[in-house]
Amino acid sequence: MSTSKQRQRAQQARKQQARQQERQAARRARRRRLTALVAGVAALALVATFVVAALVNTGPAEAGQCEPGTTDAREGHELPGPEVAEGRTWTVTLHACAGGTDQDITLELDGEAAPQAVASFVTLAQAGYFDGTGCHRLTTAGIYVLQCGDPTFTGAGGPGYEFGPVENAPEDDVYPAGTVAMARQGGNGESMGSQFFLVYEDSQIPSDEAGGYTVFGEITSGLDVVRAVADEGVVNSATDGEPAGPVTIEGVETQ
Repeated sequence: MSTSKQRQRAQQARKQQARQQERQAARRARRRRLTALVAGVAALALVATFVVAALVNTGPAEAGQCEPGTTDAREGHELPGPEVAEGRTWTVTLHACAGGTDQDITLELDGEAAPQAVASFVTLAQAGYFDGTGCHRLTTAGIYVLQCGDPTFTGAGGPGYEFGPVENAPEDDVYPAGTVAMARQGGNGESMGSQFFLVYEDSQIPSDEAGGYTVFGEITSGLDVVRAVADEGVVNSATDGEPAGPVTIEGVETQ
């Protein structure tokens, strides 16, 4: 074979090898583009799934837990007149989350014995004031109450008004289990607002210079729910403070 033919064949072999390398490089590039595309689609799908979950999941973040109380001040309400209570018995259902499950607590409010307190509570309930609020205080020694109705979850929140004087306080300072009463500042009978307490065991609460505490209703169903919260105790094993088992009022119905 002549030297020129050998050079031609060598050149052809190099060209063929170069074309193969180009085709291999092109295939690798296509694979990289395809991999990137698949990864992008997967990432978009993951984001979409997360967004949908965030929009749909309006319940507790974890099973067995209730949402914490809101920090919305919700001020700006006006005190209704006592005539709103209409001098009758009102049936009120607190739709609550306690112990990680939905629980109902039913109250009967006495619009004749405590017309101002009942008028205030019913008006706020119908306005959605209590929706999403938490019960912020539990006492497990001396007195036995679960305190609710503060949208700030601090014990200092209210609807933007205060009222008094004390109505329908017991003469013997004894508040039987199932009593529903208004919370107020010590020594100030004109400091009632939206906060109330549910008595889960008979309690003797001494009167002060302002009198006792306005009793405006009783628990007719769901006292066991409140007692179950009490059984879980107070945060950090205290006897007065935030309940260890969160309680959220998700809505209120009045009749």
